[in-house]
Amino acid sequence: MWKYMIKRLLALIPVLIGVSILVFLLMHITPGDPAILMLGERAPEEQLENLRESMGLNEPLPVQYINWMGRVLQGDMGRSLRSRRPVTMEIWQRLPNTLSLGFAAAFLAIVVGIPIGVISAVRPNSWMDNIFTGITFAAVGMPVFWTGIMLILIFSVYLRWLPSSGMQWDIRNFILPTIALASVTTATITRITRSSMLDVLKEDYVRTARSKGISERMVVYKHALRNALIPVVTIMGLQFGRLLAGAVLTETVFAWPGMGRLIVDAIRTNDFPLVQGSILVFALSYALANTFVDFTYAYLDPRLQTRYE
Repeated sequence: MWKYMIKRLLALIPVLIGVSILVFLLMHITPGDPAILMLGERAPEEQLENLRESMGLNEPLPVQYINWMGRVLQGDMGRSLRSRRPVTMEIWQRLPNTLSLGFAAAFLAIVVGIPIGVISAVRPNSWMDNIFTGITFAAVGMPVFWTGIMLILIFSVYLRWLPSSGMQWDIRNFILPTIALASVTTATITRITRSSMLDVLKEDYVRTARSKGISERMVVYKHALRNALIPVVTIMGLQFGRLLAGAVLTETVFAWPGMGRLIVDAIRTNDFPLVQGSILVFALSYALANTFVDFTYAYLDPRLQTRYE
């Protein structure tokens, strides 16, 4: 297992290099002069030239990338044009808020989606299965921002049970944004779990376990569920990217002071160093999350490890 993990981490290096190149090119593929986009068209030419000089925009692109990457590896992503504070400081101030919301949404999606998927698979075409299937199809089709607005209208405006915006370290502030962010992911995990469990329950080893007199609960949760979780774990890595994308909309709707709202504000003010650094952190988080999913996949299916021997 350790050999497999080391090789997967080494394979992550070219991925991270590719991600850094794409993020670096983000500012340069934007139409127009980056200095003008940052300072505005009415900025004096002297200020524009000073900004180009300070950011190294006059150098060839390969040289700019090497210099930028060297600073990033030292923890220097530049300074925000809006606040004049280091981009790293801005990100680390907001990142815990987004991670707490993301982990809460992922936890909710797992503890709700997997059990519902198992129940639907064990009792296919029952009234419970039909209800859960209808709810999941409806949830998949609802945009995150629309779900968030509906939750605010129902539980904050009409019922006045929960706060509608802002963040405090109180569970009441987490409930609505967590549900909104987790809704689509929960529905997706439910559908994948149900489909996978239906396939596994038809396997010969499941019928053999039942013929030996093993209880149905043991058959479902000990023999079938572990194998059924393999595609679920795979899809969860992709769903992490959905959570990151949904965090931008969710944090905007609920005025949550996280990375998503930080990116939206940076885009509005043409704060390109902050946009660049934030997207780099998002991309690295997604790559690391998928690597962790690979480790979990290898634990559930040890045959995968032999490919790296």
